[in-house]
Amino acid sequence: MNTSLSWIKAYVPDLETTPQEYTDAMTLSGSKVEGYQRLDEDLSQIIVGQIQKIEKHPDADKLVVCRVNIGKDAPIQIVTGASNIKEGDKVPVVLDGGRVAGSHDGKMTQGGIKIKKGKLRGVESNGMLCSIEELGSSRDMYPEAPESGIYIFEEDVAIGESAIHALGLDDVIFEYEITSNRVDCFGVLGIAREAAATFGKEFHPPVVTQTGNEEDVNNYIKVTVEDKELCPRYCARVVKNIKIGPSPKWMQRRLSSQGIRPINNMVDITNYVMEEYGQPMHAYDLSTIAGNEIVVRRAKKGEKFVTLDGQERTMDDTVLMICDGEKAVGIAGIMGGENSMITDDVTTMLFEAACFDGTNIRLSSKKVGLRTDASGKFEKGLDPNNALEAMNRACQLVEELGAGEVVGGVVDVYGKTKEGRSVPFDEEKINRLLGTDISKETMLGYFKKLDLGFDEKANAVLVPSWRQDLVCMADLAEEVARFYGYDNIPTTLPTGEATTGMLPFKLRVEEIAREIGEFCGFSQGMSYSFESPKVFDKLLLSQDSELRKAVTISNPLGEDFSIMRTISLNGMLTSLSTNYNRRNKNVRLYELGNIYLPKQLPLTELPEERMQFTLGMYGDGDFYTMKGVVEEFLEKVGLLGKVIYDPKAGKPFLHPGRQADIYYGTALLGYLGELHPQVGDHYSIKDRVYVAVLDMPEVTKLATFGRKYQGIAKYPAVSRDLSMVMPKHILAGEVEKVFDENGGKYLENYQLFDVYEGSQIKAGFKSLAYSITFRAKDKTLEEADISGAMEKILKALEDMGVELRS
Repeated sequence: MNTSLSWIKAYVPDLETTPQEYTDAMTLSGSKVEGYQRLDEDLSQIIVGQIQKIEKHPDADKLVVCRVNIGKDAPIQIVTGASNIKEGDKVPVVLDGGRVAGSHDGKMTQGGIKIKKGKLRGVESNGMLCSIEELGSSRDMYPEAPESGIYIFEEDVAIGESAIHALGLDDVIFEYEITSNRVDCFGVLGIAREAAATFGKEFHPPVVTQTGNEEDVNNYIKVTVEDKELCPRYCARVVKNIKIGPSPKWMQRRLSSQGIRPINNMVDITNYVMEEYGQPMHAYDLSTIAGNEIVVRRAKKGEKFVTLDGQERTMDDTVLMICDGEKAVGIAGIMGGENSMITDDVTTMLFEAACFDGTNIRLSSKKVGLRTDASGKFEKGLDPNNALEAMNRACQLVEELGAGEVVGGVVDVYGKTKEGRSVPFDEEKINRLLGTDISKETMLGYFKKLDLGFDEKANAVLVPSWRQDLVCMADLAEEVARFYGYDNIPTTLPTGEATTGMLPFKLRVEEIAREIGEFCGFSQGMSYSFESPKVFDKLLLSQDSELRKAVTISNPLGEDFSIMRTISLNGMLTSLSTNYNRRNKNVRLYELGNIYLPKQLPLTELPEERMQFTLGMYGDGDFYTMKGVVEEFLEKVGLLGKVIYDPKAGKPFLHPGRQADIYYGTALLGYLGELHPQVGDHYSIKDRVYVAVLDMPEVTKLATFGRKYQGIAKYPAVSRDLSMVMPKHILAGEVEKVFDENGGKYLENYQLFDVYEGSQIKAGFKSLAYSITFRAKDKTLEEADISGAMEKILKALEDMGVELRS
């Protein structure tokens, strides 16, 4: 979005500012200025002069000597090679020491070219006559300029005045970065309103007067909107007795500042209103509209249409078309058709100002391969209430410029009227949010500058329909902040739960998982959440396994990325395989990533996402190394006391005799074990691989960071050592469960210190030796205090088939 400073000043007449001050202030108030360009940056000492006399150069056939009246000073002599000048012409003259724009190798010269008096073929020349290119512009922006030669002023300009001012080159063009939610700022009026509020000046929008003769426009045109969802509003007016001609210089200059080439009065009016109001308009030759009827409908699939640029385009049934009684005459919101274009022979014209669905315009523009200034504005989602105002403004300009006779009335097809909204106002909440102490009156003053109303009874700000970005209290706070000045907001500490300096509980548990993994020598890995169905076969999962019920991706990158993972091992094993095949000897990796478990297939709702803490390693370490890492983590989150390892895990991808499910009480937390050799072969890993997977939602549910302080024991402990012989199938965990259940209230600890299998005990048996510690908090224990507990423990062990080793 570009605007010229002169156009802004037309609506904010008291605005006095330098380009840099304007840039800084507008940026701080929310209308970010990307940069600016002074049109006269490389121009100086250029005035309007009048050629009094032209004589031939005595020594050059292609040069002439001109005597030029420059006003107050005496006439000066200038030698030129221009052939399009004559005596009496008023032309731009650069004086001795002045500068003009220039180029070298196709690039503009920085700072311009300095003109000095001198002699041309022996004749003194005290300046230079200028072409429009030497003034830094072109014929695109000044169509009245000759194709080659000196620019000649057409209007009644004063001799001696600044030619830069006379040409409108004493201006500054600002370039803005406007966010898509500020549709009102895609027009000059919106920027001018922001400028007035920013600098505290009065905003004077154009006063649109009633136009039209005594006739009724409905006698000229009928409008039918078949798809009101894609076209919520369509306005049409008719202008007859058209007089095509150039638009006035002030309009041409303003259009040129926007980068729009002036064409003729009618086209320029539509472009002018589009830039002024941000509302695109279109004009049709009414004589080409069959049946004097406009129908807004969707295109037919495969329909062909030739646009104004002469290109044939193919439509589908999602593209909205503007049609007459027989044919399509325009692509709605994008470009008109070649069959209804305005020519110099037009006598009666149809003006169109409409509002179209922004999303449909954007998609249609991509489908037909055509993006225009109009589509760029429509796709942002324009305010339908702006359409009629812009239409009336265009008709007003038609009458003011004498370009035609406006027919009375307007055809206005408007479905559901878009109303403004009211947003509850609470100055205390806004001040708490901003950390400020701004009065209610000051806030309401900011809102008034932006044309926002206020309802005293409802204590609500009344937001007009064109401010679609203001919907809640936070939006009002932003308006207050940007006009109060972000640099004026004091530094304060925020308040609320977020200021406790802690992560949410779930993230704290995950953070501990990372800390433990890295503390134990594991590096974090990351793998894709989508993978191949072949993974299930590589992991030896049965055909009826629940893990095979995966979410299928509708548009996968390929078969190897066609489902969402239901188990996290494949990514880990793939990473370990890559490291193994690159000859990395000792590798430890961990990953925190989701698995996706559908509640039913086909999907009727989103799958359940469960974070998995996956550990994998090969090289140094064994099953008990991995078990130690798991216990380190569980202890850190407060879960070690009741952890049970069940060897009957039944995981097909793990070694049958070296795996275990991990329970905390009755809750299944995950599993660990050595990888099945066949699975290792599938991943080309010839070393022993150990993995552990913990279900983080289950861990988080049971985790606690509460720690209760216990003082140093005041009384001595009593220890008993038990050396037991038992069948090999009895696990150490089963023995420890006996200790927990029968050790009584004085049981403090037990520790396994020896495991023996050998010739000194019978085959099929093993020996375990434990040290059991008892301690009381309030007294020194005696034999009688612990004998009962030891008897219960020995009795329970005997019932299990455990014998004391002699």
